[in-house]
Amino acid sequence: MVYLIRFEPTDQDERLTVSIYYFLMVNKEKTFEMTINLDFQYAVFRKAAVVNALGMHARPAAVIAGMAQDARGDIWLSNGKRIVDAASIIDILSLCAGTGTKVSIFTEKKEDSAIADKIKTFFDIGFGENENE
Repeated sequence: MVYLIRFEPTDQDERLTVSIYYFLMVNKEKTFEMTINLDFQYAVFRKAAVVNALGMHARPAAVIAGMAQDARGDIWLSNGKRIVDAASIIDILSLCAGTGTKVSIFTEKKEDSAIADKIKTFFDIGFGENENE
């Protein structure tokens, strides 16, 4: 049994399409395949990347979770393979986001766009850990 999951944000309709491809080999001659598309509504979408040398670890995860906890609605992060609650340190760490990982930031409410921008900026400055600082 194999599951392949893909997240595709679209700027046109503020929805995240989650495609789940399910493949089950019953035996060598029979297979069962199915694709499920789910829609996920979001208000704000930002793209960021992990640029610091250490990647995502506990300290920046705690800072991001603290920012997300100040939001009026939910904030989520995605590495393209999974989507997690940005208010949870453990969830953020479960992304296993090493250097170069592209991360999408989604908010439930438009009034949380400033928090999404703060989180994106935090990614952009390498979590304040760049050697040049």
